[in-house]
Amino acid sequence: QVQLVESGGGLVQAGGSLRLSCAASGSDFTSKIMGWYRQVPGQHRELVASITIADSTNYADSVKGRFIISRDNAKNTVYLQMNSLKREDTAVYYCNTVPGYYNYWGQGTQVTVSS
Repeated sequence: QVQLVESGGGLVQAGGSLRLSCAASGSDFTSKIMGWYRQVPGQHRELVASITIADSTNYADSVKGRFIISRDNAKNTVYLQMNSLKREDTAVYYCNTVPGYYNYWGQGTQVTVSS
């Protein structure tokens, strides 16, 4: 059974940092482009960062310069380092392939940024 399990979310003050982790199991994701998405209630899920198998990265303009995506293929894990967090970063964060495969969506991890 394929699973993507996100962790590392929480409550943080504006300007703070969090590191999210996404542990993959049941399939080899090392050959796939992976991404971090986020969703605010009532809005579409958006892709905020992606990383290729060659470790080439891409970011949404809203997080560029503040977020860093990385992967550890030996652990089949993808990370998202989030710095200089803003209130508008509050959302549920998910990892998935890019594009997202419907069957891989996990529960996500809640990130709440307070002012």
